Amino acid sequence: MRIGIVAPSTPIYPDDAEAVRAVAALGYPDVELVFDEQCFTVHGHFAGEDGHRFAALVEMANRPDIDAIWFARGGYGAARIAEDAVAAMTGAARGKAFLGYSDQGNLLACLYRDGFDHVAHGPMVADIRREGGDAAVARALDWLVARDPAACEAGLEHGARHAAFNLMTLSMLLGTPLEPDLAGHVLIVEEVSEYLYAFDRAFFHMATSLGPRGLAGLRLGRVSDIPDNDRPFGSDAEEIARYWCDRCNIPWLGRADIGHDADNKVVPFGLHRAG
Repeated sequence: MRIGIVAPSTPIYPDDAEAVRAVAALGYPDVELVFDEQCFTVHGHFAGEDGHRFAALVEMANRPDIDAIWFARGGYGAARIAEDAVAAMTGAARGKAFLGYSDQGNLLACLYRDGFDHVAHGPMVADIRREGGDAAVARALDWLVARDPAACEAGLEHGARHAAFNLMTLSMLLGTPLEPDLAGHVLIVEEVSEYLYAFDRAFFHMATSLGPRGLAGLRLGRVSDIPDNDRPFGSDAEEIARYWCDRCNIPWLGRADIGHDADNKVVPFGLHRAG
């Protein structure tokens, strides 16, 4: 098996690639990780100019000798190329799995909107730098290579449709050409490094946009590294989520084991079949 790695947003370092190769060699010695050199390119904030990132993603996705696409890192950038990149993907890309989270939610959303069957929120290459990053990388490989159910979020319900996003990323893509149809889905969201008032504002947009369209329910992942505001907001993250679920008639289904951390579990989009 060959896994292609590209960076549609921001770059990683060559030593990240070497550390991930070392983890893969232990658990999956027969798997080849193919890093596009674009992953290490720096153009201002981005891993190369828009055209460079677009070309690397499309070429890797369309290669018949690549079995899966693993996104290297988040950070802003994927939204600038996602719509055109997915439109340029051929039938060879449709059979591949795509794995990432954070800003790569823009690509996951667009891929899922266009009917790609193996799209999942889960760990990326850059997670190797986190404490416990080896386990995150191994979990990603367990899903990419073997579709190991143990890599997935444990609360996924058999027979239900799921999708998972960083809340701010999802809020920003709603109403754009990247937005998928999430009617009838259990939506799982997580957040990092946002003030609680900003979390509430994003929840307002998400819940009032998607609630009337018939979400099957909402679960909240971890909300971490919350900055201190000049005065307390007055509600914590779960209270905010519950408030907007109640106001927008979205069933509240509790917490979930996803987040911007090494414990982030995989959530495949679409219908879940246990086992």
